[in-house]
Amino acid sequence: MTSNRQLCIGLSLNATWNKGDSWRHPDSGVEQTGTIDYYIHWAKMAENAKLDFLFRADYLYISPQMLGDSSNFGSPDPTLFFAAIARETNRIGLVTTISTTFNPPYVVARQLQSLNWLSNGRVGWNIVTSIEGADNFGNSPMPSPEERYAKAIEFTDVVCKLWDSFPNEAIVIDRESGMFSDKEKVNAIHHSGEFFNVKGPLTLPSHPSGTIPLFQAGASDIGRNFASSVADAIFAAMPDLESGVELRSDLRKRAVEHGRDPSTIKVLPGLYFFLADTHEEALELHKAAHAHLSLERRHASLQSLMGLDLSGFPLDQHVTEDMLPDPDQAVRSRTHAELLRRYITKYQPTVQDILNRPEVVGSAHWVSVGTVETVMNDIIERVEAGAIDGFIALPGGSEKSMEIFFEELIPKLVERGLFRSEYTGETLRDHLGNS
Repeated sequence: MTSNRQLCIGLSLNATWNKGDSWRHPDSGVEQTGTIDYYIHWAKMAENAKLDFLFRADYLYISPQMLGDSSNFGSPDPTLFFAAIARETNRIGLVTTISTTFNPPYVVARQLQSLNWLSNGRVGWNIVTSIEGADNFGNSPMPSPEERYAKAIEFTDVVCKLWDSFPNEAIVIDRESGMFSDKEKVNAIHHSGEFFNVKGPLTLPSHPSGTIPLFQAGASDIGRNFASSVADAIFAAMPDLESGVELRSDLRKRAVEHGRDPSTIKVLPGLYFFLADTHEEALELHKAAHAHLSLERRHASLQSLMGLDLSGFPLDQHVTEDMLPDPDQAVRSRTHAELLRRYITKYQPTVQDILNRPEVVGSAHWVSVGTVETVMNDIIERVEAGAIDGFIALPGGSEKSMEIFFEELIPKLVERGLFRSEYTGETLRDHLGNS
């Protein structure tokens, strides 16, 4: 090992392990995935493994891909979801996702601080600007990325000001005088900006653990600038090692430009793993997870992703840079489109290669398929290359794959000195600072 840095590891509680045909198996547990008890079980497994946090993405719309042959048929409010899990866990962090495009900052500040008290300082906020869902909020068409991020910057600033408006130091609780708080320390924020006008103060004090950690997932140029200016951790899409090295290096450089210490920012890609006892079994899990995606659906996904229509080309046709569409056209995700453009420009892959890419069949996350040794070596390679500070685990294939992750992979990382054997703090900020 060339690095003794310990990893920061979270677990996504979105049921990624029930993709494809896995939900058909009697032992898959999919019948229970709509119950909170099912997720509490995995939350406790993650806490027993001393993971830093649990993570939950959010969807404010239903696409055709979320219905029909997908077991991902529901998206409960993640903040309410974690309120239940908070009462069943003690140390693990709880990172909820809330959009800055469709919510009032006062409500969000209050919800997060309430959950922070309920969990005793274990909350994190995954800030998203959303790429779809405007039709559900009377705000159609969807605002441009520039407008969404401008709003996100102001929104985040307002939320942080509201948390500061009622500091923990204002709590007195003097029973003799009957005073609960020092009103001189509780102040309105009187915010007046381009998008919001908020008086304040917040209706409850901040938790003694300090400021709630901020997570962000922006990897486009405008997203990177926002993330590097405010985030404690960045949930990054990086399908290969090269993109990870470039992204982490760029984010750290931007953090310095914002006057921040780059070592305080954790770059955490999603690790979509398929673990099994043999490499062949793991490959079958990966194949089965995507078998439901027909050729037509993959072509449609590619066209939505970057405006590239390859439906008329044979699967063994190589795709070159000159075949790429205008990079400035409107696409579903600029981040994923740019990742795929770089891949095509560098490698000139076949149509089949492109249709199998993570950006097309998934969410552009890093995919690792194989035994414990295979996936562990993938992790070590990225650590040594300076591509990651940890990862958010996205279990794939089956519940057995997730059990191998907890029972075999995490202990191996502990043996290598890459992960903790015991918690050294009580709060999410403790975990992020000590990892």
